[in-house]
Amino acid sequence: MDNEHHQRGKRPRRLRTDGIRPLVSETTLSPRDLIAPVFIDATTEERQPIESMPGHERVPLDDAVARVEEVRETGVEAVILFGIPEEKDETGSRAWADDGIIQRATRRIADETDAYVLTDVCLCEYTSHGHCGVLEASAPEDAHVTVDNDETLALLEKIARSHAEAGADMVAPSGMMDGMVGAIRTSLDGAGFEQIPIMSYAAKYESAFYGPFRDAADGAPAFGDRRHYQMDPANAREASREVSLDVEQGADVLMVKPALPYLDVIADARREFDHPVAAYNVSGEYAMLHAAAEQGWLDLDEVAHESLLSIKRAGADLILTYFAETVAEQL
Repeated sequence: MDNEHHQRGKRPRRLRTDGIRPLVSETTLSPRDLIAPVFIDATTEERQPIESMPGHERVPLDDAVARVEEVRETGVEAVILFGIPEEKDETGSRAWADDGIIQRATRRIADETDAYVLTDVCLCEYTSHGHCGVLEASAPEDAHVTVDNDETLALLEKIARSHAEAGADMVAPSGMMDGMVGAIRTSLDGAGFEQIPIMSYAAKYESAFYGPFRDAADGAPAFGDRRHYQMDPANAREASREVSLDVEQGADVLMVKPALPYLDVIADARREFDHPVAAYNVSGEYAMLHAAAEQGWLDLDEVAHESLLSIKRAGADLILTYFAETVAEQL
């Protein structure tokens, strides 16, 4: 009898019935937690479907405002803009041009919508070689070529300033250059943009999950890889060091990318730092769920929601995701 009484006192399923279940739910997901990526393409006059990312398109400049309004109709208030320029060169000079695709799109979106506009500050979409900065002085055919970190910082400063001047609400440097947050913060402050926050891709891994994005943004390396400046997927302690450096340099939001394979890194960032933590639910994570759903193996709506919930539960305050609109509509 004592054992029976003891067992009656330990029944967690009492709190799983329909009436009480939502009241004791530990993690909530809201459209305001989500940031929707938007691709603006200077090379097209019509929307171009992205084959590896079902439901997403590259949109021409003239459709940028309409595309952002579509996002906002779902309840998602923030977008991050990625640009495909009309031409590329060795240094990615269209990335900071006053008449660049992101600069023009940002002006229109800021003027004509109430969206919160973040901009990607990187060079991979703009360089002819597809790397995230100026190449070191080694032969282009060298498979181990990497970027010149310090020379690239000066270009990232230009990009961030040009985005702020165009009306961006937040800039998001994603190149994983050492010192990029400090350089951009100094540059923005010197230009009178002290109020513009920086969301740093503080722990960005050299991941196999980026493939569809590189198709979408036309930003795949023409040779070599990015392992000399993006993080080794084997390392978690290193992520703590990387994030700590960005905090010291003035980052306002700390990003972990990708999300699902790195939930431990998100959780560590949440425990160690009091800054808002963001996670990027990347293109490969999106594409694989779509592929499984197309085969009838998974329910897309359910696994999309569960995936984002797991990212939020791990400690992310903000989630960049290609599921933003569909999940927001569910919510």
